[in-house]
Amino acid sequence: MDIRRVVVTSVLKGLLNTLCKIDAEEFRKTLLSVAADGKSVQPMILAINHINFLEMPVLVTQGYPLLVSGLAKDTTWKNPIMAFLFDTYQAIPINRRGAYLEAFEKAREMIERGFFMIVAPEGTRSGNGVLGRGKAGIVQLALSAGVPILPVVHFGGEKIWQNMKHFKRTPFHLRVGRPFRFKCDGPVDKITREQLLEELMGQMAALLPEDKRGVYAGLAGQKNKYLEFL
Repeated sequence: MDIRRVVVTSVLKGLLNTLCKIDAEEFRKTLLSVAADGKSVQPMILAINHINFLEMPVLVTQGYPLLVSGLAKDTTWKNPIMAFLFDTYQAIPINRRGAYLEAFEKAREMIERGFFMIVAPEGTRSGNGVLGRGKAGIVQLALSAGVPILPVVHFGGEKIWQNMKHFKRTPFHLRVGRPFRFKCDGPVDKITREQLLEELMGQMAALLPEDKRGVYAGLAGQKNKYLEFL
């Protein structure tokens, strides 16, 4: 048992529950349905929308005792508190300026060890909860690791700062879609990779309230050419 993770999870969950009213039952049930002995028996990438600092702590604590980690920008480690938290959950630093290969290799290794790996396709925080344009790195990782993607979105947490000023708890809602694999015949070129990304983002958009779907609003509920649902 990782005592550090146990203690940090307990403290962090208490703090998060003080700040937020977390609606995560659907998320926990989904992860538990594909897990055993604290690990994923079906390795998966969790594709999430990126709003602010809240999502990673919420997901790793709500997923506990399962092994949940993720990719995070390397500059996060400049903050000693965040560095301590992210090291506790074995998060992987990624250089958003393009040096992805080493981070992706570490992510593949952790997925093979039974981790659920959190990846935010947008790459940068929206702040307002509106889904922004995705980047194709998640497609590359899913194809190279040969694992399915589970779309997970959240909303409500974008109001955390406003609510804290008024001493109000922030509703934080998690919604989970259907897991899928990318199905491709032959090599994946740039055009195909962008289509795969659009279909993934469309799955995420469909889980969000209509006013949060952003540039992918028209893709929610679309027919998919490259997704094979599990």
